[in-house]
Amino acid sequence: MVVSFIGMKSQELAIKPNLNISLKPDTETLDEVIVVAYGTAKKSSFTGSASSIKADKLEARVVSNVTNALSGQVAGVQSMSTNGQPGKSAKIRIRGIGSMSSSNDPLYVVDGVPYDGDIASINPADIENMTVLKDAAANAIYGARGANGVILITTKSGQQGEAKITVDAKWGSNKRAVPNYDVMTSPAQYYETMYRALYNAKAYNGSTAEEAHAYANKNLLDTNNGGLGYQVYTVPNGQNLIGTDFKLNPNATLGYSDGEYYYTPDNWYDEIFGKGNLRQEYNITVSGKTDKLSYFASAGYLDDSGIIDNSSFTRYTGRGKVDYQAKSWLKVGTNIAYTYQNMHSPESQDNWGSSGNLFYVTNLIAPIYPMYVRNPDGTLAVNSSTGNLVYDNGSTSTNSKRAFMNMARPAGNIAMDRYNTYTDAISGKWYAIITPLEGLSLTANIAANVSNDRTNNLYSRWGGSNTTSDGSTYVKHERDYGINTQYLASYIHTFAEKHNIDLLVGYELYKYKNQLLSGTNDHLYDPFIGELNNAGGTSNKKAESYTDNYMTEGILSRVQYNYDGKYFLSASYRRDASSRFSKDNRWGNFGSIGGAWLMTQENFMKGLKWIDMLKAKVSWGVQGNDHLLMTLGGVSYNNWYAYQDQFKVTYSEDTKQYSLVNLYKGNKDLTWETSYAFNAGIDFELFGSRLNGTIEYFSRKTVDLLYNQPVPLSSGISIGSIPQNVGSIMNKGIEIDLNGVIIRNKNFEWDMNFNLTHYSNKITDLADNVKETGIKGSSYIYEIGGSLYESYLKSYAGVDKTTGSALYYIDPDNGDYETTDDWSKAQLAHQGNTLPKVYGGLGTSLSAYGFDFSIQMAYQLGGRIYDGTYQAIMHTGFSSMAGTNWSKDILKAWTPENPNTDVPRLCASDNSYQLDSNRFLTSSDYLSLNNITLGYTLPKKWMRAMQISNLRLYVTADNLAVLSARKGLDPRMSLGTGSSTTSGNYTYSPMRTIAGGLTVTF
Repeated sequence: MVVSFIGMKSQELAIKPNLNISLKPDTETLDEVIVVAYGTAKKSSFTGSASSIKADKLEARVVSNVTNALSGQVAGVQSMSTNGQPGKSAKIRIRGIGSMSSSNDPLYVVDGVPYDGDIASINPADIENMTVLKDAAANAIYGARGANGVILITTKSGQQGEAKITVDAKWGSNKRAVPNYDVMTSPAQYYETMYRALYNAKAYNGSTAEEAHAYANKNLLDTNNGGLGYQVYTVPNGQNLIGTDFKLNPNATLGYSDGEYYYTPDNWYDEIFGKGNLRQEYNITVSGKTDKLSYFASAGYLDDSGIIDNSSFTRYTGRGKVDYQAKSWLKVGTNIAYTYQNMHSPESQDNWGSSGNLFYVTNLIAPIYPMYVRNPDGTLAVNSSTGNLVYDNGSTSTNSKRAFMNMARPAGNIAMDRYNTYTDAISGKWYAIITPLEGLSLTANIAANVSNDRTNNLYSRWGGSNTTSDGSTYVKHERDYGINTQYLASYIHTFAEKHNIDLLVGYELYKYKNQLLSGTNDHLYDPFIGELNNAGGTSNKKAESYTDNYMTEGILSRVQYNYDGKYFLSASYRRDASSRFSKDNRWGNFGSIGGAWLMTQENFMKGLKWIDMLKAKVSWGVQGNDHLLMTLGGVSYNNWYAYQDQFKVTYSEDTKQYSLVNLYKGNKDLTWETSYAFNAGIDFELFGSRLNGTIEYFSRKTVDLLYNQPVPLSSGISIGSIPQNVGSIMNKGIEIDLNGVIIRNKNFEWDMNFNLTHYSNKITDLADNVKETGIKGSSYIYEIGGSLYESYLKSYAGVDKTTGSALYYIDPDNGDYETTDDWSKAQLAHQGNTLPKVYGGLGTSLSAYGFDFSIQMAYQLGGRIYDGTYQAIMHTGFSSMAGTNWSKDILKAWTPENPNTDVPRLCASDNSYQLDSNRFLTSSDYLSLNNITLGYTLPKKWMRAMQISNLRLYVTADNLAVLSARKGLDPRMSLGTGSSTTSGNYTYSPMRTIAGGLTVTF
């Protein structure tokens, strides 16, 4: 008897009354097909570097934006969620950082066509798999747009058989994933600590103890002299709040009334983040496939409420995908998706120091301040016009003045203001494939992405931002239109049974247009309508509009050859043009060459039964990058016309003349940033395919870097820089990706996976005028031999045990390790590369008797991050920081009784103890628990009576926890260097989502 099954090795056995047959995988026949540039390829024949994530891995994650599901999944990929607002994309970096002023973002390709829309518009439930192309052999054929790697997204298609209907529904709750720092929560402890800071300001500057106590008592609440401003304790007449023992008066009672208002502190953190917010998602698909027709249709609804009030992401999606074999020689198809989404995203949630940033304020506000205004009897005050609670802004709302964020009431902003961005997005692809003769295919692809965004912000007169202008509004309409056309010809043929060739040639044209119209107005007539015509308008009334155009075109070709399934060669060439450059420097030439050897096909390997597959591969290629950015007001923008001078137009009513202000100086000699990438690796399958993986070495040298070179103010250029091609950067490292089956039998399977990436980043050349000195910033330095993430800060030398003063090394870079307590005399010094030494992910999955269980984690080791929030909460009590909360670590501050500490003494007259230095460089190591999922699929025999083919119940926890060097610190949100205003936990925090759901298939 012969027993066979697709993908398994056949067995021939003698017939017996009882047989126990176990088939082994046949890796020669079951060869995974992966999606690659402009088509598919067998993994065994692929000469490049690529990793795929299947639908089941994506479906386990409860995310609104599929980029957030990449963390820890793919070797060589770093995912940074810089903003936890629902719907926001993660920053993705593939194999390092390759540019100074140009974009480091990868190219996204959806169903074979470059995609320029918002990734949030793609429903993760529609995705069949994602493939990350990492080396030049894999992505050089995309030319200029693939320099930073390519992420291929393939949407689901109909599978062979009758129509299948799948319904998936999940309900869950969002909470803040990363807690606040370990800060003071006791009002008494905070007052006591502030009192000591004021006392020390005099006691260590020549005053007697009696004078110092008198000074501290007098100024503790006086905001004009560095005090806090709010009294929330009632103290008997004639007594002080804090005694000479630095302790709260035992006769003091919490709560204080001045006869008009009652003051008691609120727990801002619990008020804002104490409740869970609902998340619900529903998806339904209908799909099937016959000999000629394949179809897939889906509809989805998502309501993700975020973790703060009036912050949410709502999305409706619909997709239709049809492929039809119209004739034996003609196949046509279309894939159209529509998305409507509303991102309710409060402003300023990623701005350090912004009074509207609820995360910044909640993390840093002292535990003595009320959030709400209270009546004299202690009841919460209510606005008579709106019926809403009245929020304390620290100044005009009561008789007290707040030292921290005076005039700000971010909770009022969130409650009363409205920030909405409505998006209609249509993404469509139409194609036709003609096969006039065997092996030859002619393909035409036309794809369009159209997005219309309307931003409508209402700043209420009762919120926190426009109380003096009766409210205001900002309205913006932005239209993005991109069309991509491809004309491809491919020819596949086998000669003499062993020579296999695959040829591709093509032409690709891409056009993009961005149009914006915006306006602002104030003094709203109806305070609840945020439209421009609902406002009276003052000098703040304005409107603006612009249109940007961009275009690329390219000629591409690729040849792939293999001999007898053993030896593989590939080569690609592409010639690209970009409208960002002048016509004399517009065209660039890019390409790659790669080879692979499938050693297990050789006769000398046949005896090694434990090796199922062993392949060596190597590739080299050249790619370009034209994506130059420019920064205005701290925000990065695309520079579509980098070779042209750009001006601002003004008009004088007095002179009736126009005038031009030079905003940007173009450079006609500007040309492509070019990367030279090398990759070598081994793919393997061992022990009956129980263990498979890849080990790769890579290097990428980027030359002619696109860089905005600073120019002096005397140049008259407002933006302060000129685009140049200067310098070069090298990234090189190794990747390890392993997947193993620990146990597999009839009823039980246990799998594990692990990946690791190590890379280094080095600047190898700079512009001639800075080769010797480097480019120095306030916290970083670019210099030959260093990294793009080289920290450059003053060096902290600890605490003077005699005085408690902070000490700094004067000039360690030049060998001067003398110390000074004068921060201004210390010189900036090299603090080393802050990038992690290794990063990656690991996970495991089990399935048994209908149950399935999986865990997925990500990690990072050996890097550092500047913890600006910790810096802020380790302040000295200096007047500019009064009212800012303290980390409990401040209790370790120097005192005569505690001289052996690295925390300087509290001193409200000196802020240098807290200024930028390497004291606040912190380990960026972390281990994050990205996902845990437990599911149960009911036995099919139970479902047949209800005509259900499959029913699975599951519960999943996403972004469950992160372990880091310090409570409150989330190293996943940024890379490397920074200062107090650019680093720390002050942006929209990542969310923890726990959800349950069911999937039903009919």
